[in-house]
Amino acid sequence: MRRWWFFTLGLWISVGLASLWSLRRTWQQAAEYFTWAAIRYGLAFNRFAAVGLGLCLGLTVALLVKETRFLLFGLSRKERNDLLEALRKKS
Repeated sequence: MRRWWFFTLGLWISVGLASLWSLRRTWQQAAEYFTWAAIRYGLAFNRFAAVGLGLCLGLTVALLVKETRFLLFGLSRKERNDLLEALRKKS
């Protein structure tokens, strides 16, 4: 899971920041006249920024859901067996 978190962080640093930078005019308009329509149209007319932010947010939410499931319910039987099998292969 640590690799996935580092990958997500790298994605936010590269794709996420580039997407936010390309939306800077939209953020300036939203700061002056905040409406959801301004943000919606800003994302609609900047498809690459919308896809980049969607990718970053999607991966972040997926990781948070997986971590929460692990914290609440622990490892599933299949995950536990896979982990034991990998441990046997190493030794």
